[in-house]
Amino acid sequence: MFSKILIANRGEIACRVIKTARRMGIKTVAVYSDADRDAVHVEMADEAVHIGPAAASESYLIADKIIAACKATGAEAVHPGYGFLSERASFPKVLAAEGIVFIGPNPHAIEAMGDKIESKKFANEAKVSTVPGYLGVIESADQAVEIAGEIGYPVMIKASAGGGGKGMRIAWNAEEARDGYVRSKSEAASSFGDDRVFIEKFIQNPRHIEIQVLGDKHGNVIYLGERECSIQRRNQKVIEEAPSPLLDEETRRKMGEQAVALAKAVNYDSAGTVEFVAGQDKSFFFLEMNTRLQVEHPVTELITGVDLVEQMIRVAYGEKLTLAQSDVKLNGWAVESRIYAEDPYRNFLPSIGRLVRYEPPAEEQRGGITVRNDTGVVEGSEISMFYDPMIAKLITHAPTRAEAITAMSEALDAFYVDGIQHNVPFLTSLMNHPRWKSGELATSFIADEYPDGFAPAEPDAEALGLLSAVALSMGAMQRERLDHLPGRLRPHSGAVREDWVVKLDKTYQPVRLVAGFPATPVEIDVQVGDGPVETVLSSWAPGERIWRGSVGGRAMTVQVRPVAGGYRLDWQGYSVVSKVMLPRTAELDALMPEKMPPDTSKMLLCPMPGLVVSIAVEEGQEVKAGEQLAVVEAMKMENVLRAERDCTVTAIKAKAGDSLAVDAVIMEFS
Repeated sequence: MFSKILIANRGEIACRVIKTARRMGIKTVAVYSDADRDAVHVEMADEAVHIGPAAASESYLIADKIIAACKATGAEAVHPGYGFLSERASFPKVLAAEGIVFIGPNPHAIEAMGDKIESKKFANEAKVSTVPGYLGVIESADQAVEIAGEIGYPVMIKASAGGGGKGMRIAWNAEEARDGYVRSKSEAASSFGDDRVFIEKFIQNPRHIEIQVLGDKHGNVIYLGERECSIQRRNQKVIEEAPSPLLDEETRRKMGEQAVALAKAVNYDSAGTVEFVAGQDKSFFFLEMNTRLQVEHPVTELITGVDLVEQMIRVAYGEKLTLAQSDVKLNGWAVESRIYAEDPYRNFLPSIGRLVRYEPPAEEQRGGITVRNDTGVVEGSEISMFYDPMIAKLITHAPTRAEAITAMSEALDAFYVDGIQHNVPFLTSLMNHPRWKSGELATSFIADEYPDGFAPAEPDAEALGLLSAVALSMGAMQRERLDHLPGRLRPHSGAVREDWVVKLDKTYQPVRLVAGFPATPVEIDVQVGDGPVETVLSSWAPGERIWRGSVGGRAMTVQVRPVAGGYRLDWQGYSVVSKVMLPRTAELDALMPEKMPPDTSKMLLCPMPGLVVSIAVEEGQEVKAGEQLAVVEAMKMENVLRAERDCTVTAIKAKAGDSLAVDAVIMEFS
């Protein structure tokens, strides 16, 4: 076996590979850019080598720097992770020329399958069902519009060398096809160094299902079940699960056998994924093959018990697979949530900065439930604008899908992040969505269910009651502690107050503390409004960020953030500011005027920290609603900013090439 390997990647996947290598007794070498000097993967590895500036094009994407690091440290093999150099056939070729082993598939397989255009041609020859489309090189936007019209709208415009949702656009008409072609080419060039795109028919109301394959260098290939990745936003996967709630055994077998046939046709010899677009009727079409480890590989590992990273290392070393197809058994259900540095309240725009607080739920195995967190950050880590915005992958495994979802919901409630915006509230909302729970999925799920974007759900009567009881248990404790301090001028009888009012955002709830004393640990009986008397139990103490306990026997995990006069409570997708008051204080509070935010309706603000790619208008120009105003790039994605109404541009405050902070003024209107 290898004695030392280098991981040509960063973040959570580098940490993930290091963990398996360490368990196998293999020493590891990390590489890092200027931006990752203090990163977790650098600290975890046995050795680390600096490879250049923050930009990936000057560090992680330079094969010569990876080879130099291997030579300097004596690394015998390289694991590429995903992204960066993982699907460039030239990389294993140059490694082989230097006597270094590539922990991944052979170059021929990468060339045949890694290129989406060539892979579809290959799939057609292998008699794998494919989506109708045009696989030739498209030279211009006019040609793209012509081809799209011949295929029939809607169409999908995709980067040939793409992945991760980048370089992909859906077009429903000629105008969108023209704009999508330009944007896809631009994103493909900047992200992959290859601006070729192709066009295929977009299957409406589809599901995204992929088959995990594993091959060795001796002609053996097996499949390890499927993953469903239909919960996507902007073609970027958000939630993945294994197995799929759509498939039956027969369909699973057919998809698996097609995936294996395709892999064998290119002598595939590592872990890889064959992706399919599936209809609600269980029909399926080949989409692409990812010749690398997938981001969502943990769900497959949890339902099969197979460590895919270990298998990749053993296969690269030349070992035969010890698993036959008949050995693969699917056990239980696994769900993965991707924790992103993005603002769900502002159309999921990227967020960068320091993780002032980072407290993920504990990894554990208890009562048939597994909680796993694959991450590459710790409290104090910096989320950079130079790389993908994923912070972590939270995975739960349980005997059934319903139990795995419940475990995920509870784990998300305990995932505490501050300092940047993040999508945990959105993920929590998804876990509690009836359609998600039912398994009635499609890649349009988020667009269908959140057409106007995401906003915190308004608590219903039950949620208001539960959160009011939690708020009282904390707020009354604080008040009683203050009132009992020695030397307080305010007279106090020594008795615990019974009548309180809990303000949740703008709702005032009368609450009675029927019995008990608000202290740590809490055991009090509470009545919200005219509801039943319920017991509140918790070990929470002031200053803790997570309230764990129960209300009326219902277990709750609530995130707690101090605000002026109270706390912000986040639970099950709800986010409310709570304040505990005396009844008279509540009466006066209701009379206070509300401070309104400033009017920015006549300004175009930069929605995220990013780089201005272009300005599409001039001062004095009249624009119509929907017209393009500017393009801002952040975290390798180009975001087109459009006019929300008819207006006239009165001032332009930024130019192409400017790096802007969030809410920086780009232009003003009249």
